[in-house]
Amino acid sequence: MTRVWKWNRPVTVREVLEDLQKERSIAYTTVMTVLDNLHQKGWVRREAEGRAYRYEAVSTRAAYAAALMNEAWSQSDNAAAALVAFFGMMSEEQRQALTDAMRVVQLPETPDENPGSAQDRSGR
Repeated sequence: MTRVWKWNRPVTVREVLEDLQKERSIAYTTVMTVLDNLHQKGWVRREAEGRAYRYEAVSTRAAYAAALMNEAWSQSDNAAAALVAFFGMMSEEQRQALTDAMRVVQLPETPDENPGSAQDRSGR
């Protein structure tokens, strides 16, 4: 999946094989089997091109990571404790990324949710 995500385009078994062979010896059939397994699991889609297939990621790496985190969190019988433990394992860089992400998804507060809001102070 790393290669498919990295290139962010449909890839052939041969392309992945040639890239992997720069690092280690690997057989064409091994790469073909892995990509076929990823297709069967629904992680990649494929389209026929001649006698071969082009494989493309179904979702982004970020979406996949988020789904893994959500799945792990849902397995906990104490969601708050799981989050506290997880946050405790984070590096400063990861905590900053979390803070930034929370700002992105933060919904504006309604006056009823924030008794100290400007609207409440004005008497309206």
